[in-house]
Amino acid sequence: MRRDEFAFIDDLLRPLARGAAGALGLDDDAALLDPPADRQLVVAKDALVLGVHAREDDPPETIGRKLLRRNLSDLAAMGAEPLAYLTALCLPRTLEDAWIDAFIAGLAEDQQDFGLHLLGGDTVATPGPFSASLTILGTVPPGAALRRRGAQPGDDLWVSGTLGEAALGLRILEGLAVPDEDAGPFIQRYRLPQPRLQLGVALRGLAHAVIDVSDGLVQDLERLCRASGVGARIELARLPVRDVTRQIPGWREAVLAGGDDYELLFAAPKAARGRLSEIAAGLALPLARIGTVQEQREVVVLDEEGRPLAPARTGWRHF
Repeated sequence: MRRDEFAFIDDLLRPLARGAAGALGLDDDAALLDPPADRQLVVAKDALVLGVHAREDDPPETIGRKLLRRNLSDLAAMGAEPLAYLTALCLPRTLEDAWIDAFIAGLAEDQQDFGLHLLGGDTVATPGPFSASLTILGTVPPGAALRRRGAQPGDDLWVSGTLGEAALGLRILEGLAVPDEDAGPFIQRYRLPQPRLQLGVALRGLAHAVIDVSDGLVQDLERLCRASGVGARIELARLPVRDVTRQIPGWREAVLAGGDDYELLFAAPKAARGRLSEIAAGLALPLARIGTVQEQREVVVLDEEGRPLAPARTGWRHF
């Protein structure tokens, strides 16, 4: 990297803060923030390490966008709307300026699309690999935030979008052979998750419990159930899986435990079915009813014949 620290801030980071008065032009030690009237702040933090959360040969602009979108997905799971963000960037000295320019360009594109600005943060040199941490701020009306706890026995379990594609996209990048005409959408899902912010807002006051599917469907469902003090039963045949996905070896594990889907998994009362159908149509986003919340505190997956299925693993774990 040929820029010094101050040129990096002036050339690349300061433009990301324009439009956010509280950023103070990145000239001070911290930002000043006046939360919107009659709103609660929602704060989340996520990190991205090259070689763990993204591949070293991924386009740098998608890495910047993925960093922001993973955090936006946490806001979506709380029913929050984006406000601003802070970053900590750990930059190897060997990193090329062109790579950094593209990474920042990805952040700039997405912060414009999602309506938020940089407030500040930190930049440090590291022997590597590249890593970044992002703290995101959002807002909700007081008492309206969605939580993981609150699911009740008898609730329907729903999930948005389709599952398994991001995990298979990573496997394709690692060498899994699929026809070229099929590979692109899977790789795109891995590199550019779609935070379901509009759905999160629509679920306020409707869903009893919500979580985003980041580490694997079964594992994240277990987290929701543990927080709610309940169990669940889901059916493999009901999971939203594209036909092309079912043709790829290992699709079941990808769907149940692959992670990186960033769809919303939620529990809602049966009385909400009609309203959820309207929401799905209004957002042009499929919502699939995949199972039921139950009192017995275990998560059961039923295969296509209705028999209990024991996944080899339930999701991603760092430790």
